[in-house]
Amino acid sequence: MAKLSLEDKYKLYEASVQNHETDIDFINKEYKRYFKRKPLTLREDFGGTAAMACDWVRQSSDHKAWGVDLDSEPIKYGRENHYSRLSDAEQSRMEYIEGNVLEDRNFKSDVVVAFNFSYFIFKEREVLLNYFKKVREGLNDNGAFFVDLFGGTDACQEMVEETDHDDHTYFWDCESFNPITSEVLYYIHFKYKGKKHEKVFTYDWRMWGLKELQDIMKEAGFSSVIPYWEGEDGDGGGDGNFYPAKKEENCESWVTYICALK
Repeated sequence: MAKLSLEDKYKLYEASVQNHETDIDFINKEYKRYFKRKPLTLREDFGGTAAMACDWVRQSSDHKAWGVDLDSEPIKYGRENHYSRLSDAEQSRMEYIEGNVLEDRNFKSDVVVAFNFSYFIFKEREVLLNYFKKVREGLNDNGAFFVDLFGGTDACQEMVEETDHDDHTYFWDCESFNPITSEVLYYIHFKYKGKKHEKVFTYDWRMWGLKELQDIMKEAGFSSVIPYWEGEDGDGGGDGNFYPAKKEENCESWVTYICALK
């Protein structure tokens, strides 16, 4: 079976799992809550196509962003499909960095993000701690680090979730979970134009829990670590709004944010 083209691969991924407008609105709101001003500079770690970083610089002529990723393939897609659509002035304030998020940088930013559970790639606590320390070093004095995470009992079950979109179907496949090591293997499949494309993306991760992430962030030197929980819509689902969590709910599946303040 023919593989998805590079353009279709990332187009379907972004349409299925990313919502940069919501993420940016959340970051702006919460950063202003803590520092009483708008954040202007953002580093998108594990940025892939860096679509979020490109959206970030559209906000004003004072906004600047960097997208960091090891893989040249999504960077190529991002340059051709996101960066190319920016104005010359916006392009001058957006930079792709093909490199390791564990490397030192010669700049600091108001905000660093690691979304789409990307930091789950670090399976050893020591490595994750080192990454969090690097993030803190790369923040301005009034700096905030945002990550998302997911959990609940369903996150550890071997199952396939299927979601229909306008022109494709998205499959989130938990192939295996090791309860001893917390290692998990996930795949993303797509059905597009009448054909199903298996294992378009593979994620060989360690599932990190909310409490242990808070502990590691504090050990890395962050002054405050705030988890968020999604509000309810009255019908048993989420309302799309996230609030500082007073306690962790007991539910089958959840997605949340953590904000760590320098």
